[in-house]
Amino acid sequence: MFKKTFSTAFVLFAATLLAAPLEAYVGPGAGISVLGSLLGILATIVVAIGAVIFWPVRKMLKRRKANATAAQETAADPAAGKPPSTEA
Repeated sequence: MFKKTFSTAFVLFAATLLAAPLEAYVGPGAGISVLGSLLGILATIVVAIGAVIFWPVRKMLKRRKANATAAQETAADPAAGKPPSTEA
């Protein structure tokens, strides 16, 4: 398997060294389009990774806010923390 992969890589490398350079012109419009596409793909990847990383942080912040709100409600109404009285 290694010999086949190595020989294929060697042939491709040799072919690139032996190939004659082409006289091609890439206009500014095509170049800017390619750069815009690459930047769009890069931005999408960065935003996706950021969303995955930020997801647990967002959950933690929501949980902390809910706990703080519950603590304030309990502090404002001391009877809220006590079980209901069974005396009639």
